[in-house]
Amino acid sequence: MIDRRALFPLKSILLPGCVMDLQIFEARYLDMVSRCFKRDESFLIMPLESGPETGLGDLRFAAIGCEARIVDWQQRDNGLLGLRVEGCRRGHVSAVKVATDGLVTGQVLWLEEQPDQVLDSQHEDLKALHAALLDHPIAEGLGLPALMDSQQQLSYELVFLLPFSLEQKSALLATESPGERLQQISEWLELMQA
Repeated sequence: MIDRRALFPLKSILLPGCVMDLQIFEARYLDMVSRCFKRDESFLIMPLESGPETGLGDLRFAAIGCEARIVDWQQRDNGLLGLRVEGCRRGHVSAVKVATDGLVTGQVLWLEEQPDQVLDSQHEDLKALHAALLDHPIAEGLGLPALMDSQQQLSYELVFLLPFSLEQKSALLATESPGERLQQISEWLELMQA
């Protein structure tokens, strides 16, 4: 199924099943949030490859982003709108348009997830790493659910929590198989330790 959705280019990444806090202050994004509430609609967070997050100038972002559904909001003390969004589906974006107010939209082809697989003995080190990362005070406020016996969940949450580059995280978001995603994470972790 193809939909047209608002795009939110960001020098960060959202993944399915993970949450992210955003501060909204630009008029175009305040209007976008208002439309999302009125239509019960989502938007896509797109990994920004080059250009400023303000959207002024030449923007380049990855072709695959993650659907962001608003799960909570509040007016911050600084006057900005605070949003908490949850990552849902992955989407491939094409036919990008920029509206007169600067809001970027694109046609989104929602990507089907490959069948999930259970974790096995080869994933014990990654499970232990995941548990250690969740013990960090910063991770406590993210509200991630308890780890199920799921390669998909473990792989997405590790991509979210680990200090990989945006380019690496974007490549992992685009990876179809949860098993391949976990394998790539393991390989990059070994290179970080070398």
